[in-house]
Amino acid sequence: MVNILQSKRESSRFQILVEIAAHQPNLRQKEVAERLGVTPQAISEYIKELVANGLVTTDGRMRYSITKEGVEWLLEGAAELKRYARVVMEDIISHVSVWTALAESDLAEGERVSLEMRGGLLYANRKEGIEASGITISDARAGEDVGVSDLKGLISLDEGVIIVAKVPRVQAGGSRKVDVDALKTLVSGEKMIGALGVEALVALRKAGREPDVIFGAKESAVEAAFHGINSVIASVDEQVPSLLERLESEGLKYELVDLTTV
Repeated sequence: MVNILQSKRESSRFQILVEIAAHQPNLRQKEVAERLGVTPQAISEYIKELVANGLVTTDGRMRYSITKEGVEWLLEGAAELKRYARVVMEDIISHVSVWTALAESDLAEGERVSLEMRGGLLYANRKEGIEASGITISDARAGEDVGVSDLKGLISLDEGVIIVAKVPRVQAGGSRKVDVDALKTLVSGEKMIGALGVEALVALRKAGREPDVIFGAKESAVEAAFHGINSVIASVDEQVPSLLERLESEGLKYELVDLTTV
């Protein structure tokens, strides 16, 4: 896990690796130092560390190149920044003054309430021991929407888990060649279920589960994960590559399960 937002050291490593990737194999350490606001000696030490970690290679003549491992590390860091920027742009800046939550009990205007995310929705309540809190801007009955301002603390949210269940295309047997029992196990419990392809839709129905999403399943999986909701996307095999590419572009982790039977 890259922690470039929590660590000045990791942030510097990330920035230097970006510079190497952009200007390889010729890198002027003095210019990089000026851009990053550190000394050339510090740049030199960071580069030695990157080489030792296998993220950068050098021929010993001030020529540097990023390795495959370095590219992967850089992509992971970029994905972390992208996720953070997404939260800032969509959830913070656009609602900087007032957040909207579901009242779990009757609340009075001006009351400090606890805030927690469950099932992808923000709830306001009077529970104790919750880090995030805010002030209600109006009265609200239980179940109503309520505006909350003066947010303090961080709202705890674990990224949702995505399972991609691969189903063979109809030419290879379609839903008739699916391990239905395995699919039943995958879709059990509280998860968002999506289908990509008619074969996947029929397989889910054979497993006794109607999908929550048929159209836009890729984006639904992404949004569900960002809101802490686990999901299973049953996908016909020919659409799996584009689905995985979409998940990887957002830095989301997933598990791929092949449901094809012999």
